[in-house]
Amino acid sequence: MRWSGMQRGDNRYFQRKKVTVVGSGNVGATAAFLAAQKELADIVLLDVVEGVPQGKALDMFEASPIQGYNVNLRGSNDYADTAGSDLVIITAGIARKPGMSRDDLIATNVKIVADVTAKIVKHSPDCILLVVTNPLDAMVYAAKKVSGFPRSRVLGMAGVLDSARMRSFIAAALEVSIEDVTAFVLGGHGDAMVPLARYSTVAGIPITEMMSAEEVQAIAERTAQGGAEIVKLLKTGSAFYAPGAAVVEMAEAILKDKNRILPCAALLEGEYGINGYFMGVPCKLGGGGMEGVIELDLTDAEQAAMQESLASVKKLVADVDTLGHF
Repeated sequence: MRWSGMQRGDNRYFQRKKVTVVGSGNVGATAAFLAAQKELADIVLLDVVEGVPQGKALDMFEASPIQGYNVNLRGSNDYADTAGSDLVIITAGIARKPGMSRDDLIATNVKIVADVTAKIVKHSPDCILLVVTNPLDAMVYAAKKVSGFPRSRVLGMAGVLDSARMRSFIAAALEVSIEDVTAFVLGGHGDAMVPLARYSTVAGIPITEMMSAEEVQAIAERTAQGGAEIVKLLKTGSAFYAPGAAVVEMAEAILKDKNRILPCAALLEGEYGINGYFMGVPCKLGGGGMEGVIELDLTDAEQAAMQESLASVKKLVADVDTLGHF
């Protein structure tokens, strides 16, 4: 039998989307694997450690006949292989350890994120950046500074993860299906995040009508400490399944131009009375990236919580500016 089909290398005919995941640790590898399973794009898994991204990409490729997905997977240590990426997910950096706050990560991770961003932008000047590295609000700010991209093309993954954690805790507390639970968490990605109970529902019913104020508060506090709780249990690492799934949900909304409304860390330009800082807010995600911010009418207490969260973000940003790397 003879096969006369076109070669896959002929890019005149095959214009599949391309996604690069920087960092082949637990979060990056999880994100790459989930993106492959959804067939969102061809995927490059990049890392500075020789052999690790190549090995993990090959492992994912060998899983494709079982899982039934068809994408090209490549592991690399060379930024040239990321050229022409439509979307880049940045997970590179050190992970939190027990007793370590997100703030403690800043000195090391800002240098890594700044270096990664500069190299990515050189090869993919038109890409959209999704930052996952912690402390998130500071790292996405650094990526914006280095890239010079418009705010629509630089986003941080925070609210999707925090809201998912809150949804999980609500479903468990009420013994209801997770499919019927929605939740919104705004503000910075840290201890001062702002879970919005009155926008959190079960089949459209606000949880404030189904739970006591004390129960709602307990869930809000557990949500804010969700990452730290996992770090304490793992002892030698941090969360990766939920963060990987969260950033892939954002990636899917962008790559498929779905116009989804998701809570993301976006650069605010006057919305919520905040200017020049990345904060978790409801955003419209589509083919152009962050295509709009939705301003909610917050109560006085919620607005005060947002300002408290902003103060925490401002401190992180000040530390980033002091460290430089731009």
